[in-house]
Amino acid sequence: MNIKELIINKTARFAYCTDGALWYEVDGFRFPIPFEETVGAYFKPEHKAINLMRWIRKQLEENEAQRSSQASK
Repeated sequence: MNIKELIINKTARFAYCTDGALWYEVDGFRFPIPFEETVGAYFKPEHKAINLMRWIRKQLEENEAQRSSQASK
C-alpha cells in the first residue's frame, strides 16, 4: 500500500482514542495522532485524508520498518 492510494480523494474517519492518541482509519488502514501533536488543533470525526498525510506517512514507515525487521529474523 502506498501513500497516494490512501490520500487521493479519500476520507479519514475517527476510529477510537486510546494510549495517548487519536486513531483514524482510511480504507482499513489505521494510524495514530499523538495527543502532544494535537495542541491547538481541532480534530473532527472525518477529515480529508490528505490533511492527515503527515501521520499516515509515519505509520506507513513504521509498518515497513516492522516488516523489514521481521524479514531479517
